[in-house]
Amino acid sequence: MWRTVDVHLRALRIFPSPQPSFSIRPVRTILSPKAHTLSAPQTQTLRTIVTTSVLSIFKGRETRGSGSNFGLIVVRCVSSVSPVPTFEWNEPVSCSEVGNGDSGSVEEDTKSAIPVRAYFFSTSVDLRSLVEQNKPNFIPPASRMTNYVLLKFGNLSETNGLGNSLSGSNCCYMVVFQYGSIVLFNVREHDVDGYLKIVEKHASGLLPEMKKDEYEVREKPALNTWMEGGLDYIMLQYLNIDGIRTIGSVLGQSIALDYYVRQVDGMVAEFTDINREMETTGKFKMQRKKLFQLVGKANSNLGDVILKLGLFERSDIAWKDAKYAQIWEYLRDEFELTQRFASLDFKLKFVEHNIRFLQEILQNRKSDFLEWLIIALIGAEILLSVYDIVHRSAINL
Repeated sequence: MWRTVDVHLRALRIFPSPQPSFSIRPVRTILSPKAHTLSAPQTQTLRTIVTTSVLSIFKGRETRGSGSNFGLIVVRCVSSVSPVPTFEWNEPVSCSEVGNGDSGSVEEDTKSAIPVRAYFFSTSVDLRSLVEQNKPNFIPPASRMTNYVLLKFGNLSETNGLGNSLSGSNCCYMVVFQYGSIVLFNVREHDVDGYLKIVEKHASGLLPEMKKDEYEVREKPALNTWMEGGLDYIMLQYLNIDGIRTIGSVLGQSIALDYYVRQVDGMVAEFTDINREMETTGKFKMQRKKLFQLVGKANSNLGDVILKLGLFERSDIAWKDAKYAQIWEYLRDEFELTQRFASLDFKLKFVEHNIRFLQEILQNRKSDFLEWLIIALIGAEILLSVYDIVHRSAINL
């Protein structure tokens, strides 16, 4: 379409004019729109400008005495190029004809996307027995961290070393943590249950409801920087074993921390109900055994978060390589691990304060009971003494 108009303009330009009555530049501006298609108002304006410009030439030439010949020549030139296949001005042009520079990059990013799925369905996994039954799939650790194992499935002969792309391959990876988290890389949705059953055989403390979280890693070798963050995804130049370990460690901690936060939220809600009942009735009906159970639950949750999850322990890979330290810090900030632990710690302090208060109430109850028991014993002893005195007096009489 643009080529046909340019031929028309060249045909107009080859005929000299002492004083051209129109400029080519406005027409070129109209013919080079940023959009891919021309709307109805734009096409109508374009047709009007071209027609008006040609007519103005005719009128100018006629006033100088040579308009008729020039007009015939122009008409002939235009008619001579009419057999060239053209588009109608009002005919819409598809994006495939004009071209879209962004579609290729979007399709490329979609093809290079690696799904990452994190699950938490138990509180403990026997890693030793898991490795023994999956030795062909086990990838030896590159650091001293022993709270997780990395298993590879698919084409085991294919290496995913430095610079090799994981997207598009049939290889998938599973990171299993001792505290119960499982992170799957490049695993399709309908294959997830099969991989979870592999771990379920070695898990203990199964939860009634499984926690799930999804993320995405995109590979782009032409990326100017090592990594680039986005909404629910991270873009890397390539994803290798060290990247899988680093990303998996943060996602495993995040999904497990979500479980413990919900546990503490349940305790907070329970203490809130107790306080409201005390506010309305002025009585406290909790048993000592129930209170001790809450104390043990709060302490175990805090210990699991600090010790099992290793929430404040930096990844060994992040210590050795600044690139993976950048990924580790970005993901921790993305999933707000520090802020969520601070919120968890604040809630645990609230629970601890309530536990201490209720313990004092129970202790006071016990003290009151002992005091009344002592009073009753003293009263019984006095009665026995009086009875003995009266009995002896009766015998002497």
